[in-house]
Amino acid sequence: MSDQKKLRGEERRQQILQMLTEAKQAISGKELANQFSVSRQVIVGDVALLKAKNNPIISTSQGYVFMNESEQGQRYERKIVCKHNRQETMEELNILVDHGVFVEDVIVDHPIYGEFTALLHIANRVDVKRFIEQLEQSQATLLLELTGGVHIHTITADEYELLDQAEQALKKAGIVVGESD
Repeated sequence: MSDQKKLRGEERRQQILQMLTEAKQAISGKELANQFSVSRQVIVGDVALLKAKNNPIISTSQGYVFMNESEQGQRYERKIVCKHNRQETMEELNILVDHGVFVEDVIVDHPIYGEFTALLHIANRVDVKRFIEQLEQSQATLLLELTGGVHIHTITADEYELLDQAEQALKKAGIVVGESD
């Protein structure tokens, strides 16, 4: 690899890092690829190299996000077991965000492949809408469809009570799996 090509890669990664640290919302790999006139695969590699240098970058369904220290502050966390079908996904996510809860991820336990975790990072109804639109456009399979609707969400909030309220609302909607299920 030539030094000139390597230097361009380093410069591109530094610019990507700067863009992510200054961004108010997630930046998609496609947007970054277009910005730098490279393939999305090159961006995936660049982000992996930035992560390897301990930059707190996460990949979400909306794109890449740099986690500032203020976003990494004290938050309460809980895992909840849910069960619903594809059509109830928006209802579930809206219930959570309407109660001030941040949906970190979704986890399923596949009978053959084991545990799958997908980062969601859904904080509000705009994020929910964007997620549902991406789902409809891509016709992708939700992880819950691999396990008969059963899945786990890691949820976080600034106040412990918000987690309780969100979980109670999901129970009322028949979405949370309880000990008797």
